Amino acid sequence: MSPGKSNTPIVARAGIGLRAPHIDLVLASHPAAAWFEVHAENHMTDRPGDITPAFRALWSVRQDYPVSLHGVGLSLGGAEPLDDDHLARLKDLVLRIEPFAVSEHLAWCGAGGAFLNDLLPLPYTDEALCTVVRHVDAVQTALGRRLLVENPSAYLAFADPGMAEADFLAELVARSGCGLLCDLNNSHVSAHNLGGDARAWLRRLPAAAIGEIHLAGFVREDADGDSVLIDTHSTAVDGAVWDLYAEALSLFGPCPTLIEWDADIPDFRVLQDEAARADAIAAPFAAANDDVRAA
Repeated sequence: MSPGKSNTPIVARAGIGLRAPHIDLVLASHPAAAWFEVHAENHMTDRPGDITPAFRALWSVRQDYPVSLHGVGLSLGGAEPLDDDHLARLKDLVLRIEPFAVSEHLAWCGAGGAFLNDLLPLPYTDEALCTVVRHVDAVQTALGRRLLVENPSAYLAFADPGMAEADFLAELVARSGCGLLCDLNNSHVSAHNLGGDARAWLRRLPAAAIGEIHLAGFVREDADGDSVLIDTHSTAVDGAVWDLYAEALSLFGPCPTLIEWDADIPDFRVLQDEAARADAIAAPFAAANDDVRAA
């Protein structure tokens, strides 16, 4: 089995995170969507060439839409070596689905053979940077393509955090040649929780490395009288994140943008409306880029 549209060019438009409640709808009615992103681990098979129901569904979606694969289990920031079996299974999925992008998180999620069901933070030290560069290099070598690395959301700061996150990401790009997945909800959540400036953070990223943007929603919780934002992907994109999106477009230009909604998933039309809003915000920047190319 091979995708019917393996060379479909990806346009700088807003796509939708495809989750289980909407897969049957997409397969049956082919609703309007620029592209879909799925979590790679939900569709990987145990052996190369296996065809599971989850893989078959993704393969069918891929016949009609560009697809991006978003991983959650490589543990790029872990101190231990990468899981060779996990990487081999990811490579098999990439070869068969031919996504336009593959991404992972700047986090770790396993130790001592145990997988922890969370994306855990790492300090931005030189030692951690060397580890992440080594892991990213291994992934890119195995896949034969550039990996996009996503910035995390943060709730607590390390006592000795090392370098600033934007500087860590920029150095990671310089040393490994990877790209960045700029999650604007995560940057807003982190800036609020740790007292940072998300716009200043954006301006310090290497613009040429931005390969994708994520937009999502958060919830607000009270912690001992302080307001804490939790990156739940369970609500509509917040106004502050939409504003940050316009700022990002002014710096990076239009690029593939994902509407991410992973819990309390609404009707598919709600996701289409969110994607349409992202496209409307991006339209003036796309027109400006076209004018520059024409000149």
